[in-house]
Amino acid sequence: MADTRVNISDTSTWLPLDGLAPGFDANKAEPSATLAGREVVVVDDRGTRITHRFDADTVSWNYSPGTGDPIPESSGQDPYEAFDVADGLVYAQFRHSDPANEAVSLVLDFSTGHTLAVITTIADPEPGRTRVRQVFVPGRIDGIEASGPAPAPTTSLLGRRVMWVYSKEHAYEHVYLTPDWYTWHCLAGPERGLADTDENTAYEVRPGIYVFAWREKVIPCASVTIADHRDVSALRSHGVLFGLDESGKVPTHFTFGAYGRLLSSTVHPAEYDPAR
Repeated sequence: MADTRVNISDTSTWLPLDGLAPGFDANKAEPSATLAGREVVVVDDRGTRITHRFDADTVSWNYSPGTGDPIPESSGQDPYEAFDVADGLVYAQFRHSDPANEAVSLVLDFSTGHTLAVITTIADPEPGRTRVRQVFVPGRIDGIEASGPAPAPTTSLLGRRVMWVYSKEHAYEHVYLTPDWYTWHCLAGPERGLADTDENTAYEVRPGIYVFAWREKVIPCASVTIADHRDVSALRSHGVLFGLDESGKVPTHFTFGAYGRLLSSTVHPAEYDPAR
């Protein structure tokens, strides 16, 4: 009898990013109108100022670099989506139309005045690096006195195994291994049975609420999620995937949401703790 099993090691057959999109966003939250009609100015430690003027569907922005910021002054207008994460905490996501290879994930905490921007860029191929890359920039909201700790890298997720359900057809588990690596495994959906270990970055923005971002090496894409882990039996996340379509030429960008639960936690002996 012929062996009909799929060769999971042949990554050339893996689903492209645009093939994942249909139905993947079924558990996305209703977009928030919290930002509509507001002007939000984000300032970072270099003195860089980014002015955002939000209406119902678009954001007009102006980027004014501070000392030592090599990015030139620029402005534009793009469609955006926003999601309420917790009281006073909003996640906004938009992709620049120019340049089309760049997307912005913006976490705004109107209770503490802190912000975190994640800039995701599709770059030219380079040996030893993922095609899609990310930069993380903490900041503050101008006009709100900052209080409490600013968003910062965290190891709090290490050792957790979490199941995320994106739709009735799409489910994955994440195993958070080290400050730089996590493993994903598809439990249901067109990628069922596939798994890989990819680069990640995690920031804590409030106690129990994390920005978790990853960059895949097989499929040219990256993701930024904000996940509420305060109730381990009822996790909630909001996120975006950004990368290239099957042709490898056209940017693909879509938002999604997921419900999750903690499956297990691993506690390493102190001398082998990956967080050390």
